[in-house]
Amino acid sequence: MVENSGALIGSDADRERAAWLRTEIARHNYRYYVLDDPEIPDAEYDCLFSELQALETRYPELMTPDSPTQRVGAEPLSAFAQVRHRLPMISLANAMSDEELIEFDRRVAAALPGGDPVIYTAEPKLDGLAMSIRYEEGLLVQAATRGDGSTGEDVTANVRTVKSVPLRLVGEAWPAVLEVRGEVYMSREGFERLNKDAAERGERVFANPRNAAAGSLRQLDPRVTATRPLRFCCYGWGEISTDPDESQYAMLQRLAGWGIPISRELRPVEGPDGCRAYFEDLGRRRDTLPYEIDGVVFKVDRIADQARLGATARHPKWAIARKFPAQEALTVVESVEFQVGRTGAVTPVARLRPVQVGGVTVANATLHNMDEVTRKDVRVGDTVVIRRAGDVIPEVVSVLVERRPADAVPVEMPVHCPVCGSDVLRPPGEVVARCTGGLYCPAQRKQAIRHFASRRAMDIEGLGEKLVEQLVDSGLVREPADLYRLTAEQLAGLDRMGERSAANLIEALERSKSTRFARFIFALGIPDVGETTAQALAARFGGIAELECARESDFVRERGVKGVGQETATALHRFLVEHPQIESQGDLADWLAGLKLPGLTAARAQALAGRFEDLAALRGAEFEDLYLNSARLVEGVGPVVAAEIAGFFAQAHNREAIERLLAAGIHWSDVPAPARTAEALPLAGKTIVITGTLSRPREEIAARLQDAGAKVTNNVSKKTDYLIAGEAAGSKLEKAQSLGVAILDEAMLTALLDRP
Repeated sequence: MVENSGALIGSDADRERAAWLRTEIARHNYRYYVLDDPEIPDAEYDCLFSELQALETRYPELMTPDSPTQRVGAEPLSAFAQVRHRLPMISLANAMSDEELIEFDRRVAAALPGGDPVIYTAEPKLDGLAMSIRYEEGLLVQAATRGDGSTGEDVTANVRTVKSVPLRLVGEAWPAVLEVRGEVYMSREGFERLNKDAAERGERVFANPRNAAAGSLRQLDPRVTATRPLRFCCYGWGEISTDPDESQYAMLQRLAGWGIPISRELRPVEGPDGCRAYFEDLGRRRDTLPYEIDGVVFKVDRIADQARLGATARHPKWAIARKFPAQEALTVVESVEFQVGRTGAVTPVARLRPVQVGGVTVANATLHNMDEVTRKDVRVGDTVVIRRAGDVIPEVVSVLVERRPADAVPVEMPVHCPVCGSDVLRPPGEVVARCTGGLYCPAQRKQAIRHFASRRAMDIEGLGEKLVEQLVDSGLVREPADLYRLTAEQLAGLDRMGERSAANLIEALERSKSTRFARFIFALGIPDVGETTAQALAARFGGIAELECARESDFVRERGVKGVGQETATALHRFLVEHPQIESQGDLADWLAGLKLPGLTAARAQALAGRFEDLAALRGAEFEDLYLNSARLVEGVGPVVAAEIAGFFAQAHNREAIERLLAAGIHWSDVPAPARTAEALPLAGKTIVITGTLSRPREEIAARLQDAGAKVTNNVSKKTDYLIAGEAAGSKLEKAQSLGVAILDEAMLTALLDRP
């Protein structure tokens, strides 16, 4: 390492290491995102990526345009530039029936010499966004949308974030200029995950994967695109500085050798019979594919024959898209019912006038949640567009408001669970409404019992998912307390449960009765109450009776001035700090409003003046007293979780179920909360992570740490105080070392816990 004008310059070894890391990470990206065949665990990949990031941060001159670290997205754009396609991106003609496909083959065969059956290249027609990606000397230099076929939008910065798109071609002998064309799309799994996350944040969800892909690519902020699960599949090429191979199929294989992803379903087929067989086979497998398709594309395989056939102004004469039946249709919403899921989520479902969609009769469609019902303004009696994709329940895409009858009925969320009658709770700011009868509601019964028996809850060994299914379906278990009334004879009569297994389970149930208060709280399955929150609740409350009586105000207490936000408070606080000698003139509200600070309106000035009697009181207030905010009285419990906890215990059904559990013999010997003071706990306020193989189970070690006042988390960060590292600690150990976190082995841990 040398120093030049104040800048750090990497050594030759650093340069070689960075080059090797770029190549290795690119190779693993290709195996993971294109081949779906990773060679190394995610943790090992993360280590390689972190090492390259560290090198480039220390020595910026080592960073190259094709570095994998550059996929995070550049600064936002003000608008997309226009790109003129050197070769037009024309669309394909469609065949909606076998007869139209046969006619297409007849025209092609008649125009070609020889009279032999025509060989076609067949592949799925992905439902995404057409894209042109240009490489010069093997380096990605430009990406553009199809646009009107002649002119598209420059989305280079966004496409660079798509991990299946190589930033530099691999292999050798690639042309000086290569423009590949294909589809940017989103997998079903990625689409569902994106919509689920958006719904949980209260944001707009996408109607289908194609809209999600298009919306993601047309983000002016590439950093947003980088967070979206986009993929790319090449189906052809545009400008190329060398002659392509003799056939479509062979040329696509050559592109794949340069690292460009192509379809795994790519096949050569012969004549109309081969085309029909491929179409029917893919149609049967359509719903099992990991992505959505709307048809099959057939292209004359020989490049010379493509040139001989030519193109019209709109379509190539050598290719056609055989489309599947439409997956959207119009129908009428006859009623809206609410279903309760296994986690208590209450979901609106539209009952429809039956209609054929994609060859299937559809009578129900999901409405996701009440925010979606409101956003789409769905009412009983409306004519709606519904869409069916795969085996997923169809959904209402949009409403034809112009067809709305005068007596259309708005949809309202029920106050009580339609299954068990418990209150339905939707905490402020949350998208999902839930039934609060978690231990009682039949719709949640199996999930509640599985969770109750899980290893991190009551740890009932041998009570797996299949057995829970049998116990509930047979009527032997209706709630967790029923588990402790089971007999060996009852269990032995179940499928795959002999006398030995039955006896073992009875013993496991007996052992589980002696537990810890935090484990019991976690086992109850209160929404959003995980292990860490359960530990905090156990430390705060002396027992289950005290927790049951707690109100939301016992977890979260509002402070500050209603109507005043943090931005306004920041501006006011900064002004008062920067002007310590200033005095108010006349009425405090008028004086504050006259300051013209950002966000400090007359109404907010009045609210502040109503809270503080004069400027001296305002100046002496803590920053948190200036704006409306919540003070958390229990770590990890904010307004949403507080509402979930209070709502759970407000249900008499749940309290009665808990009483029956205690009557069955469940108990704990934790030290009552009042005896636990911060001074008495050796690890109070410490954040600790456990990793690697240790002599005792992690849960046991975590329990001891939590009893000593520590907060045990899963991720290493700057806030971590200690990392307990066993054998094969892996990436967490490396990260802790890089952040300067104290590393402890088991002997050091014992000394720490035994510290007076």
